[in-house]
Amino acid sequence: MGDCELKTITMKAEQIIRAIEAEQLKTDLPQIYVGDSVRVGVRIREAGKERTQPYEGVVIAMRNGGINETITVRRVFQGVGVERVFLVHSPRIESIKILRRGKARRAKLYYLRDRVGKATRIKQRFDRPI
Repeated sequence: MGDCELKTITMKAEQIIRAIEAEQLKTDLPQIYVGDSVRVGVRIREAGKERTQPYEGVVIAMRNGGINETITVRRVFQGVGVERVFLVHSPRIESIKILRRGKARRAKLYYLRDRVGKATRIKQRFDRPI
């Protein structure tokens, strides 16, 4: 096999992978930005039953794109900061609802980890629809 044949084979394989990934992408998701307060509905299986558990917090980071897109949501629970990373297009994510838009001037809000109480507040922005 020559170089040219290998390139065409890999190009066809990439097209097949993209087509399969495109089928798995969710289309009903809202536009999410860093700094937004969101409520993520996570499907949980307990004792053979399935229920939706809401997880509410601030989006402090977004990574990747396409099928691998993830968001990191941070909240304070009983005085302890808890962060969860959600695969946006996962079948375990039932819904994502935006509660309020936040004004962030950077792509990652990791500095919120070092802040406590009212210092963790993010200004609200009104120019983007909820």
